[in-house]
Amino acid sequence: MQDFYEPKVGDLAGDFRLPSSLGRDVTLNEQRGSDVILYFYPKDDTPDCTAEACSFRDHEGDLSKAGAVILGVSTDPPESHRKFQAKFKLNFPLLSDQTADVAKMYGVWREKNISGRRTWGVARMTYWIGADGRIKKIYKKVDPARHADEILADLQSARKKK
Repeated sequence: MQDFYEPKVGDLAGDFRLPSSLGRDVTLNEQRGSDVILYFYPKDDTPDCTAEACSFRDHEGDLSKAGAVILGVSTDPPESHRKFQAKFKLNFPLLSDQTADVAKMYGVWREKNISGRRTWGVARMTYWIGADGRIKKIYKKVDPARHADEILADLQSARKKK
């Protein structure tokens, strides 16, 4: 049995400070006033992680128009993030959580079984955090290539209800 905390919809999202591919630290609190799409992914420059990042890149303009900021998080070091960002022309920051403290805080640090070998790593999950800092939705089952479409549709639907 795993012993970890997983925030729930309605909870205040835990703040953090992480180094980013922008060359400066980024905090969640500095994003207040905007919806934040905080997506966790296992590793830079792997097929599914690249598909997901490129999907967010391609939808960044529409997500921004819908009032959202995209933040990608993995345990890769900042230099890996900078190379990944440059290679695929990613237009949003990637945050480096090398200690996995933020992954643990958000319940995405999980035990995995890879080809019969048990290891720990980041599970692919996304948190939609509202402008008020509260978690609005948690995406646990993610199709990397279509994930940004799903989030954009949810943001647009929420805007129509206001």
